[in-house]
Amino acid sequence: MRKYILGAAALSLTLLSCSNDDDACDNCGIEAPASYEFTRNGASTVSFSGQTTRILMAEELIAGLLDPAKDAATLTAMFTHAEGDADFSSTELNSSDKNIYSKTAASRDFFSTNTTLSNQIKSDFQGWIDAQVEEVYPVWQQEAAPNVPGFIQEAGGGATRYVNAKGLEYDQAFAKGLIGALMTDQMLNNYLSVSVLDEGSNIENNNAGITEEGKSYTTMEHKWDEAYGYLYGTSASPANPGLGEDSFLSKYLGRVEGDEDFAGIADEIFDAFALGRQAITDKDYELRDIQANIIREKISEIIAIRAVYYLEYGKDAMQAGDMGAAFHDLSEGFGFIYSLQFTRMPGTNAPYFTSEEVNAYLETLMAGNGFWDVDAATLESMASEIASRFDFTVAEAL
Repeated sequence: MRKYILGAAALSLTLLSCSNDDDACDNCGIEAPASYEFTRNGASTVSFSGQTTRILMAEELIAGLLDPAKDAATLTAMFTHAEGDADFSSTELNSSDKNIYSKTAASRDFFSTNTTLSNQIKSDFQGWIDAQVEEVYPVWQQEAAPNVPGFIQEAGGGATRYVNAKGLEYDQAFAKGLIGALMTDQMLNNYLSVSVLDEGSNIENNNAGITEEGKSYTTMEHKWDEAYGYLYGTSASPANPGLGEDSFLSKYLGRVEGDEDFAGIADEIFDAFALGRQAITDKDYELRDIQANIIREKISEIIAIRAVYYLEYGKDAMQAGDMGAAFHDLSEGFGFIYSLQFTRMPGTNAPYFTSEEVNAYLETLMAGNGFWDVDAATLESMASEIASRFDFTVAEAL
């Protein structure tokens, strides 16, 4: 059995609830289910096909951004897909009524009352698509230089990167930004939100075991599963998922888990998902919400850890004179910094960093000739500021 381990913020919530009755603490030290497998009348109640579909669409779109044979209309169609359009290699994806665009910066808690910001964020992603086609594709064979877009190769015959005039890889900004704007935002700020889980008659129906029409699951169960799907939706074994099974949150949870300073974070997140789902079955909504806070804390940490990691590695590569590697690391860092605005502080309705703070960081990175001009002290300061809002140090993120 996996052990249920509380994050710092969630632990304080549990201790407060337990302190109300010293003789009865039903939720203290409880073990999470060993797998994410839940049934009703012999049928699985777990479903997150929409999340799997969007992750797979995003995989194809990210690959498409590195294909100079594609045009803006083709890539935009992959982003805004309409049911039945032949935008992907898979018939199943083409027949889907899902798309990436509609769920980007679209959470109930953060964007239902801020459509202006939601539309601006969607515009950012569309802008990166358009700029890749207009600025970078035409100079695919041109060597990049300050204020000149083109290709730049990593030292020692390493990978070739394709950058704009400021050294930014638009495909990396898009991919890492989507980790926040789609996967994290929908998980932390939508499907794990009390406003979504407890909407309408969801509590009453869950208490009574009333399922959605023609389905084996209650609405509350399904919403929780949809959050789970944005992390584990492409796993070969969703009930006992591995790590690194897509290019988004799963990949970077694997990277963070592989750092000895954060070993165990993967089990903490899985256990919180499994225990929260069991709590819904047991109608224990306080325990459910404690697990949601653990997930918010840990998923937010992943984004911050990787933002710091790439800023520091970009700085080191730059100081070593390997501008190709530096620009790649900094482009990934750019995307993870962008994603910080979709994180969620446990027990609050606020991100760890506001969109204004995020944009200020990005403007600093892109000032002048961008990555060609940015200095080590600026990168070090930015990394330190990001780490300071979390329970880890810059050194631990490396």
